[in-house]
Amino acid sequence: MTVRVVLVDDQALVRVGLRTLFTAESDIEVVGEAADGTEAFSVVEHTRPDVVLCDIRMPAPDGLEVLRRITADPVLRGVRVVMLTTFELDEYVFEALHAGASGFLLKDAEPTALLDAVRIVADGGSLLAPSVTRRVIEHFLHRQEAPGPHPRLGALTTREREIVAWVGTGRSNKEIAHELVVSPETVRTHVSRAMTKLGARDRAQLVVFAIRSGLQP
Repeated sequence: MTVRVVLVDDQALVRVGLRTLFTAESDIEVVGEAADGTEAFSVVEHTRPDVVLCDIRMPAPDGLEVLRRITADPVLRGVRVVMLTTFELDEYVFEALHAGASGFLLKDAEPTALLDAVRIVADGGSLLAPSVTRRVIEHFLHRQEAPGPHPRLGALTTREREIVAWVGTGRSNKEIAHELVVSPETVRTHVSRAMTKLGARDRAQLVVFAIRSGLQP
């Protein structure tokens, strides 16, 4: 399968570097580029890519607004958005995850990490480093109001709730499988079913749902 990608960044040099990296891969195709938010949504709407790499900090509308427009459009439900940032603990991390971002990439990440990231997200995975997950948890711990459980939480089986709780810690399927002494494929199946029941776009949003619902392993 060829992963179709759109690059969104107001710095031409960043776009050139990413395009050069991706076009050298036989399974990744850059189908569009944009230098600002308005152009970005138009390009995404026209090309309907698998993955959008979008800078957070751009002249208005910024990357967060592009993300919101994409996730709010039912026609673009299959489009995954990865936010590009200079710092892993960007001040907009939680807001972006809550709005439906599939994860984050540092602009100075190793080329192999960038390539792997695009493939992982296109396959339904997410890019949540443990430090990012901790930041999301800390966000809730410092909020005045208590987290509210997801309205469809009751639809999950006991096992699904348990695994969603583990997903909320930022662990991978392999790590969760090791904790529960089951196969990674079993974990993947439960995660997939839970995402369907909770209406999660991807694993990153499932992490947010788990934390908001107060689920703990």
